[in-house]
Amino acid sequence: MDPPSSPRATAIGMLMRMGRDRLGMMTDAANRYGDASRLAVGPKTLYFFNHPEHAKHVLADNAGNYHKGIGLVHARRALGDGLLTSEGDLWRKQRKVVQPAFQSRRIALQAGVVAQEAAGLVKRLRGQIGAGPVNVLDEMTTLTLGVLGRTLLDTDLGRHTSIGDSFAAVQDQAMFELASLSAVPTWIPLPRQLRFRRARRDLGRIVDQLVAGRRSQTSDRDDVLSRLIVSADAEPDPAVGRQRLRDELVTLLLAGHETTASTLSWALYLIDQHPHVRQRLHDEAVEVLGDRLPVFEDLHQLRYTSMVLEEVMRLYPPVWILPRKAQAADEVGGYRVPAGADVLVCPYTLHRHPAFWPEPERFDPSRFDPDRSAGAAERPRYAYIPFGAGPRFCVGNHLGMMEAAFVIALVMRDLRMDKVPGYRVVAEPMLSLRIRGGLPMTVSPAG
Repeated sequence: MDPPSSPRATAIGMLMRMGRDRLGMMTDAANRYGDASRLAVGPKTLYFFNHPEHAKHVLADNAGNYHKGIGLVHARRALGDGLLTSEGDLWRKQRKVVQPAFQSRRIALQAGVVAQEAAGLVKRLRGQIGAGPVNVLDEMTTLTLGVLGRTLLDTDLGRHTSIGDSFAAVQDQAMFELASLSAVPTWIPLPRQLRFRRARRDLGRIVDQLVAGRRSQTSDRDDVLSRLIVSADAEPDPAVGRQRLRDELVTLLLAGHETTASTLSWALYLIDQHPHVRQRLHDEAVEVLGDRLPVFEDLHQLRYTSMVLEEVMRLYPPVWILPRKAQAADEVGGYRVPAGADVLVCPYTLHRHPAFWPEPERFDPSRFDPDRSAGAAERPRYAYIPFGAGPRFCVGNHLGMMEAAFVIALVMRDLRMDKVPGYRVVAEPMLSLRIRGGLPMTVSPAG
């Protein structure tokens, strides 16, 4: 049978709401139509599936039938055919090139670098005690770019101060094109479009500098940058190799920093709202770390820290929507999906499904307590997909989790961050969730 459908008469209103309140639109659709629906949005019909078994089918069991869809197709203007947007043999080749850099053994060897960068963040924040509000998202972006540069590229990205702003402009344009379903021609010189073009040129300049710097060095490296250069040089057509190298590096810079920065910013926001959580995190960090920096083996002991981060990603998943396009007709949970259909799986709503998450809007890290295994055992595997699922499961999840755990442990041990009265946080879904304008907070010594 066909999924329940929103009235065609509401298509224009849905399109306008998509540009204004995407998360609200998806939440209302899940509440009104259940686990499967067809949403008339402007000229398009979007097939929205919101059950763990549906997600499993689309993302894992029949993943070959579902290529990247609306949204990331628009992002291809900036990312080209990088790992996030490519398909088929090209994607498999790209994944094979970068996968070794994310093996557990290599991640363990990078723990010291991650801890040093986290300590540097704490030092910067401590230096701002008494100086007024701190833009936490900016600080987290600086941190995650520092980690990315040192762990995967063996370079200092700190001198490229425009990266964060350039990616913000790229994401703004990608989401505008998604929300408008590309109804506005890209050649119209709107301010947003002009910012996007400048940002794209800036990112291209940065990755070209990274490549030129590495080629000028004689020592052999085995990081992601060197692997990508070797792969590009093996292309029969040098022009194709250069373009794919640029696409891959721009994609890596985005995916390697933005989602972790977002998760850490939301974590600080939620921790600030729950003082008892902050106290438990502080106590655990003191007990496990004492006054030293964390090491890889500490991850197993920072249990409550991991629980908090998992709950943060339940409420604010690093990627809020997983769009796909059906290549051939299919059936999902008994519902017909025609060839060419735009299919949506939404971790934001799936992580709030009341059948699998009691009091889904409540921040409760104990949901992920390994000693409370009954609830987790009853919950379907695909009810929680913060890193995606199936073959395109996020390759950098272990590095990101180690980075987030070390940062939260050190910040909670050494600092207290109190929110400024009157600030507001806006969930702005781009390629992931971002905090518009940052999260202004003040910083105080721990105590």
